[in-house]
Amino acid sequence: MKVKVTELSTPGCSHCAEAKKFLEEEFKPKYPQVSVEYISVLDPAGQELVQKHMIFASPGIIINDELFSTGGMDKSGFLKKVDQLLAA
Repeated sequence: MKVKVTELSTPGCSHCAEAKKFLEEEFKPKYPQVSVEYISVLDPAGQELVQKHMIFASPGIIINDELFSTGGMDKSGFLKKVDQLLAA
């Protein structure tokens, strides 16, 4: 199954920076087949996602158009979810 991860972030957000660093340095090298996108909540696309998924804390992590987490990132839970989707 094709997997797409979207990080919805706020400028200056330390949790967002941590999530992006994890995605760039640890996740993407091990999962090159997964598409990763970064969107600011200030962009129109970001505002649309905030409303669609009812995101109240950054970062919002969306996997295949389904909200995974907000306000931080459970790395092991995230990897488990991605592995499940890739195996499907």
